Amino acid sequence: MSPIQLVSLKPQVSKTPLETFVACAHQMLDPTTPEPLRRAMEPRLLAQLPALRALGVFELFEVRDPALRAWLDDELAELTGQRK
Repeated sequence: MSPIQLVSLKPQVSKTPLETFVACAHQMLDPTTPEPLRRAMEPRLLAQLPALRALGVFELFEVRDPALRAWLDDELAELTGQRK
């Protein structure tokens, strides 16, 4: 089990938006993650976008997975009112 998965399985740990985002993204991209769990990660990941955007995370870092990056770009555009 990866360290990211260990962190994400602790129920009462207070996490930063970045920690939550990374843990959810790793689970969503892991091909062994069951589809119901992957779908459960989506709203948790999306809930972190306003805080990460405010911190400028997406100006500093790029999501390398093309599908995840495209999905997040769409969600961020909707969040900022710049829907493509």
